[in-house]
Amino acid sequence: MSREQEKVYAITRVLNHNVVLVEEPDSQQEIVLFGKGIGFGAKPGNTIPALDPRVEKRFRLESESHQKQYQTILSQVDPAVVGIAEEIIALIAIEITPQLNEHVHVALPDHIQFAIYRLKNGMEIVNPFLFEVQSLYAKEYALAKRAADMIKKAFSLDIPESEIGFLALHIHSAISYTPVNKAVQFANIISELVTIIEQRTGKTIERSTVDYVRLITHLRFAVDRIRQQKSIQNPLLDRVKTTIPEAYELASELADYISSRLEVTVPEDEIGYMAMHVFRLLQQ
Repeated sequence: MSREQEKVYAITRVLNHNVVLVEEPDSQQEIVLFGKGIGFGAKPGNTIPALDPRVEKRFRLESESHQKQYQTILSQVDPAVVGIAEEIIALIAIEITPQLNEHVHVALPDHIQFAIYRLKNGMEIVNPFLFEVQSLYAKEYALAKRAADMIKKAFSLDIPESEIGFLALHIHSAISYTPVNKAVQFANIISELVTIIEQRTGKTIERSTVDYVRLITHLRFAVDRIRQQKSIQNPLLDRVKTTIPEAYELASELADYISSRLEVTVPEDEIGYMAMHVFRLLQQ
């Protein structure tokens, strides 16, 4: 029998029927095990073989600061909330990628606990850029809906769409290694750019249309390039300036807004591409 086959984990805490915390024998480090029914009837002190077929996912926090933060979460957050958060994290790892920002183990249960508190106390959850999140992060939003169903089933709570949008941002943060506050800022910038276009043109852009999705998709990649200060060449820049000057002027205003929010300079080539998309939108 190999060493791996002989290894057993000692359960330190049962979070729910599907999630347990265990201590690894070699490192004495606490890790998370997820698997259907793995926690059913289990108690601290029980052992689980390392190769137990019920184990679907193992999560280990490598960062010492995250380990300390996670211990704080375990002492302050309802174990049932931590358990459902770990189930959602396992779902993300299975459905999208196992390479996740480990901070999600701290941020997600903290967020879910506060969301549950607000919902139970009749406090409205407002998400001013829900449409942007749905369009920018469609894959994450689809998974967030499944996560919301898991929370609803576990806590007998209806989860509004606004909260699903915030769950999607946490999922995006986990898979992109982007802090949640940066993802929120990003969605907010895109929302404000659309508002500026609507105000200056007097045209309402219907959020359910292909034109809207096409526009914010371009704005997403443009803002991302600008934020990372990646250069892009626009061979049509001179023609854009002379043939569609009004669109270029509006694009310049968008660039000024992006520049003020991100504190970076927006290249003219990027402004030219934004002008082309604005012009196409106005021709619809």
